[in-house]
Amino acid sequence: MNTFIVGLTGGIGSGKTTVSDLFNALGITIVDADVIAREVVAPGSDGLRAIVTRFGDTILDALGHLDRAKLRTIVFSQEREKQWLNGLLHPLIREQMVAQCHAAKSPYVILSVPLLIENNLQTMVNRTLVVDVSRESQIQRTANRDGVGVEQIESILASQCDRETRLQAADDVISNEGDVSSLNEQVADLHEKYLTLAQM
Repeated sequence: MNTFIVGLTGGIGSGKTTVSDLFNALGITIVDADVIAREVVAPGSDGLRAIVTRFGDTILDALGHLDRAKLRTIVFSQEREKQWLNGLLHPLIREQMVAQCHAAKSPYVILSVPLLIENNLQTMVNRTLVVDVSRESQIQRTANRDGVGVEQIESILASQCDRETRLQAADDVISNEGDVSSLNEQVADLHEKYLTLAQM
């Protein structure tokens, strides 16, 4: 495979989806780890069957879908179950990410992975692109978007790597503190850069 892959990452509330949508509007294929994570536990999937075998039918909602809130409660309170779940899902997700990147037809691919650095997945990409915002912006945007309290957001932030670590790992950085036109400009510049790099 000769696909040039840009790993897109950033902390919660940084605007990764907005940025990936802008690249997508330029004709670039987006491979989204969050979407894949849902697909590998969809009804009828091997992933969901394994989870039901482990935790029983009560892990499903009324429509036969995975009850994510219930599963989250179990794995966050029991480290052994969390490790089991990660051992099941991470290889399935990684396999799909690789397959979708290989199948992409655009000149390069954006691989959007919230925990790219935390899960040490930079080996899968040619460049790491970080969407950067201040901690204050992360908290405010996430609270507005998800309607959750600061305490819950703080605990999510604590489970992700800090801003400095993320910036150190970056080949490219998009600052998402400005307005939409600033974001468009930064994406357009990087798009040209990646088109050139993908041809080398």
